[in-house]
Amino acid sequence: MSKLVTIFGGSGFVGRYITRRMADAGWRVRVAVRHPNDALFVRPYGAVGQVEPVFCNIRDDASVRAVLKEADAAVNCIGILVESGRNSFEAVQAQGAERVARIATEQGVERLVQISAIGADADSDSVYARTKAAGEAEVLRHFPQAMILRPSIIFGHEDGFFNRFAGMTRLSPALPLVGAQTRFQPVYVDDVARAAVMGVLGEAKPGIYELGGPEVESFRGLMERMLRVIRRRRLLVPVPFAAARAMGAALDLVQRLTLGLVVNKLLTRDQVRQLARDNVAAEGARGFAELGLTPTHMGSILPEYLWRYRPSGQYSDIHESAGGLR
Repeated sequence: MSKLVTIFGGSGFVGRYITRRMADAGWRVRVAVRHPNDALFVRPYGAVGQVEPVFCNIRDDASVRAVLKEADAAVNCIGILVESGRNSFEAVQAQGAERVARIATEQGVERLVQISAIGADADSDSVYARTKAAGEAEVLRHFPQAMILRPSIIFGHEDGFFNRFAGMTRLSPALPLVGAQTRFQPVYVDDVARAAVMGVLGEAKPGIYELGGPEVESFRGLMERMLRVIRRRRLLVPVPFAAARAMGAALDLVQRLTLGLVVNKLLTRDQVRQLARDNVAAEGARGFAELGLTPTHMGSILPEYLWRYRPSGQYSDIHESAGGLR
């Protein structure tokens, strides 16, 4: 019988790419998510019955134990950018990661891959970064042979970064930039998936890998690149960190006063703290080179999905070509 991998968050942005690659490798894939009915789109990634979404609450031992039953490997892709209700950074990224690693060891799971993030730091002033580091520490405590992947900001067709700002250009003549000079090393989502699959298959040594793409650019530089791809001109407005902290505090207060009915997805104080630090692979850290992988350039991927934000969408090239005949 084919081997079985449980992928926590296997229908999410990164998870779906890992799911597809594991199915292509002939594994049975158990996609552990909170809302299985919303994850049915992963079923066609494999043969009938090969890929199955199942319910799991990463905050509950019994739930995690059930989806790890008889699994040969596990991948934890679950993480959050904004706290909401019981889904706090501590509960999801620290305690959740600990729970997966602990129960994976109890169940005899052979390999574990944890998706973390560049910037994970136990001493950070960002709760997001601290809980990512805490999750890593717990994973290695319970499962010392785990593979931990720390990607920089991830891009791809379903990303929440380039798509978000490109969408804003349809409504606004300007783009506000918090941390305009902060540097990023964007990495293609399928490159992260390739690295994770190597961990599941035992083709890479355990330990921590920092995954950054071949290009390092400032936030402003990334927005300028995005604007060139979508062929729009917009004013890029740097927002001072003092002003950004005030905005984040106000928006966080609205979420608290509404008892979570209004979730702050615009800008949190914790995100401002993160934006104050560069998000690039540390010098000397293991990465794609040690995995024998060549990361993908942004220029070969961004036009594939950002074209829909161009003034004429898929017909932009035709319009521009016709314009030259006048």
